[in-house]
Parts: sequence; structure tokens; C-alpha cells
Amino acid sequence: MTEDTQGDAPQLYLIAPALIPAAELGPVLADVLDAHPVACLRLQGGGGDEQELGRLADLARDLAHARDVAVVIEDHLPLVQRHGLDGVHLTTGARGVRYARKELGADAIIGAFCNGSRHEGMSAGESGADYVSFGPCGPSALGRGEPVGLELFQWWSEMIEVPVVAEGALDAALIGRLWGVADFIAIGPEIWSAPDPAAALAALWAAPREM
Repeated sequence: MTEDTQGDAPQLYLIAPALIPAAELGPVLADVLDAHPVACLRLQGGGGDEQELGRLADLARDLAHARDVAVVIEDHLPLVQRHGLDGVHLTTGARGVRYARKELGADAIIGAFCNGSRHEGMSAGESGADYVSFGPCGPSALGRGEPVGLELFQWWSEMIEVPVVAEGALDAALIGRLWGVADFIAIGPEIWSAPDPAAALAALWAAPREM
């Protein structure tokens, strides 16, 4: 890659593993956060009881804030407020952005997953989202399951100022293609099943520099 392209390198947006007890999550999450400069950590909100989600939120907040990393959680506005998180990631697109902003205040981070819809992304931005997320980028059950084309990220990066996150079924080749057109690249499920998640992430993140 050229130096100019490297200058446009995206930031790393880390998605924490789902349904792992806080006691098990701590060491593996700390290893990844220590090994890589993460810009934002996202907790997945579904599937667990609220008490365990609260324990996960406290753990993630402590680990991330000690490393100057922001923490958002999917959809759970009350947990943001109760556990001192930095914001919320809405999985329902633009719907709820205005309400979340009203509830959480001007300083909270509010992101919106907009699947592959340019219109939904623009609506989220106009409603006050700090970032929009498009995906999946590869074959995945995320969203509607239909992979998002690179042209959406190219158009967005040229036309819209709201930062964009690429997520869903990413591999080294896709990360390479997204390197100059996404502000953030979200990695999570791609690494957590590996014996060494920090090493798996290093391999994915190094690939664009070697292309």
C-alpha cells in the first residue's frame, strides 16, 4: 500500500464476545486491549440476564477506561446510565436515535446499525448519530444477511461526514478493500474462537499493510 493510503487507515472498533461470564471475559479482553490500539469497545446486549450484563458492563468499563477506550452497549439505554458507559449502539437503524440522544445527553456516543441502507444511514446521521454502521461485509446472518457492497462505503466516505463502521464476517481480503473507505472496522466474532484472539486480530489487521 502507498503511504497516502496508510494515512487513511481506519481505527479498530472491537466487539466483545457474547454470552461469556464476566470472570472468563476479563483476561481475554484485557489481552486484546493491551495488544491493539482499540478506539471503541462494544458489548452485545442480547441473550443474557440483566444482572450478568451489568457485571459485564462494569468489567468492560474498568478495563476499557483504564486504556482510554470508549465503551458502548447494544440497545440498553438504562445500562449505559447505571454503569457509566460512554454510549449505546442501536441495532434498529435510525429509529430511536433521537430518543437515545434525549435520554443520554449531548456527550453520549450514539451509533446506529443501518444494514446496507444508504437512506437509513443518512436518517440516522440527521437524527444525531455519532456514527453509522453498515454490514455484513461478508456472508453472515447479521442484519438481513445480504453482504453490503464496497461501493456503499466508497460513496459514504466521499459524500457524508458522519463516521462509518464496517462490520460482519470480515476477513483479511475484505479488510484490505475497506482500508481506505471505512473510518472504523469492527472485529469481534472473527477472532474470539481462535486459540489466541490477540494474535488472530494482529494477523487480520496486518494484512492490508502487506497487500
